[in-house]
Amino acid sequence: MSTDDDSGRIYDPQAPHAFPDERVNDILRAIEENTEIQAYLEAQNVNPVTRKRYNDHGRKHISIVRNRALCLYDLLKHGGVEFNGAAEQGLDEADEAVIIALAATLHDIGHVVHRDEHPYYSIPLAADLLDDFLTDFYDVPEAVRVKGEVLHAILCHHTEETPLTLEAGVVRIADALDMEHGRSRIPYERGGRGINTVSSQAIERVTLKPGDGSPVLVEIEMNNAAGVYQVDNLLKAKLNDSGLEETVRIVALNVHDGDEQIVERIEL
Repeated sequence: MSTDDDSGRIYDPQAPHAFPDERVNDILRAIEENTEIQAYLEAQNVNPVTRKRYNDHGRKHISIVRNRALCLYDLLKHGGVEFNGAAEQGLDEADEAVIIALAATLHDIGHVVHRDEHPYYSIPLAADLLDDFLTDFYDVPEAVRVKGEVLHAILCHHTEETPLTLEAGVVRIADALDMEHGRSRIPYERGGRGINTVSSQAIERVTLKPGDGSPVLVEIEMNNAAGVYQVDNLLKAKLNDSGLEETVRIVALNVHDGDEQIVERIEL
């Protein structure tokens, strides 16, 4: 399965690899209808983009990360990967996707406090939101366990922390898969020329699909060597210690037509 570069669509229950349980689709619809969550997704972009001229961390970023996290999860499941987070908590298999969807949605809300060390601010904010949100879907014991798994995945999207579940590993990797040029449009147009902005401008497209010899192949097309920073420094750091290093293959290609190419291909 591939994902459009900035579709931001809710996971389609009619898609070829749709989840057999409606639970995650109900959760996704509820997220879109929750005014407080949507307000956070809007407000969390001010510190990184408006004040620090950093790449997008708002609603569009969240839509892309969540979509790619669910696509990554789907491909891994079809590749025979067994997830441990929900299972070890005695939750249903259907809760694996719920944990991933909620963590991907809320992982960056700490930006409303500060860009620096934002994962640690995301934890208490997400915890408060989840206390209200989960009551419509779970009894108290199950809600506590889902909440704990979601908070773990939020924390571990930060490279300073090590995921203990594959659900958390999926969210960690998906966060780095939002790297195309569209993500840096606002800071670039405002004159931002930091390495994150310039390297993101070099990434043309990211595609997820079944791999040959691995459950997932991530293909990245870039138009110049600046894109190496996104792949080697950011994505590689997220892949390391994710628990999914042996199941996700990443190939980056320089698709520029120029005669001289500093970098033609990178494979992780």
